[in-house]
Amino acid sequence: MDFGLSQDQQLFQDTIRRWIEAECPTSRVRAIMESDTGHDPGLWRALATLGLTGLLVPPAYGGAGLDLLDAALAAEQLGAGAVPAPYLGSTMAVLALLASGDSEEHRRWLPAIASGELVATVALAEAQDVWDADRIRTRAEGPTLVGEKTLVPCGDVAELLIVAAQDEAGPGLWLVERGAPGLAAERLRAMDMTRPVATVRFERTPALKIAAGREAIDRIRDAGLVLLAADAYGGCRRCLDMTVRYVLTREQFGQVIGAFQGVKHQLADLVTEVEPSLSLWWYAAHAWDHMPADAARHAALAKAYCCDLYDRTTRVCTELHGGIGFTWEYDLHLWFRRAIFDRAYLGGSEHHRARAAALAGW
Repeated sequence: MDFGLSQDQQLFQDTIRRWIEAECPTSRVRAIMESDTGHDPGLWRALATLGLTGLLVPPAYGGAGLDLLDAALAAEQLGAGAVPAPYLGSTMAVLALLASGDSEEHRRWLPAIASGELVATVALAEAQDVWDADRIRTRAEGPTLVGEKTLVPCGDVAELLIVAAQDEAGPGLWLVERGAPGLAAERLRAMDMTRPVATVRFERTPALKIAAGREAIDRIRDAGLVLLAADAYGGCRRCLDMTVRYVLTREQFGQVIGAFQGVKHQLADLVTEVEPSLSLWWYAAHAWDHMPADAARHAALAKAYCCDLYDRTTRVCTELHGGIGFTWEYDLHLWFRRAIFDRAYLGGSEHHRARAAALAGW
């Protein structure tokens, strides 16, 4: 039995990789992340022409109707390139809309998302590291929302927000349009400048309920965990490639530092950890698509392991670069910062390891 990628999936990844190399080098990454909004509509539309914005959108609404695994394969390449695009929030928003089962809202929003005409995102987190649906304090009062969300990806530029909130029936998802009365967004100074986040406040903001119960919230969160794990893997591979090239050219004491045993051992240790993690998030994506009963546990495991590994990889690679690795001019810090985002967003590794253990009945 072949557990690898199909030829179409391999070609898909190769196409994204070549596009990033040609159209989004780190010079463009830096220009976008240092701009006022941290968002480049032209880049987003270009990703739409590659099909990335509509991967999970059904064909009836202009998308490809593919699986989460395909979306995660794209996330891996975007992570390897540190591409400053609202891919994570948009993909989760698509899944939230699909969970609603509201065909009218599907027709209204999904074609525009698939074409790259607008940016959609999700608002899950609240202050004090609250990610769990049962602890949400943002409330629906009739047809309006009251509360505050933090760490909302591209929350200050998104035209559509899917918000996790509570009403008398419990947790659910609400749709809020940009420009709605009582809606205010403030961009935060975050460590990862390639994926800007914002605090979003709702003061009796008109909203439409699109899903009831915590199941829809948990499903999009678990999908986000898989996407973060894939992003982390792509970042790990990029950092390793950069470091190997560096240690094979940097000379000290008359020889390249890659010949030193201490350097070789650290890189070898990282490779033996990074390579097996590929199958971990592949399987988590497969479980989300085809094994919903096991999806939450595998998503938690993939996120906890891959994001911890990403953090460790960027730290070791930065140290192996010596002084240049700590400079703003050198690109390695782009992935160091993304690793910090991946580790924190949707909950820390300790939380998800505990979830995985509880879901396994330990």
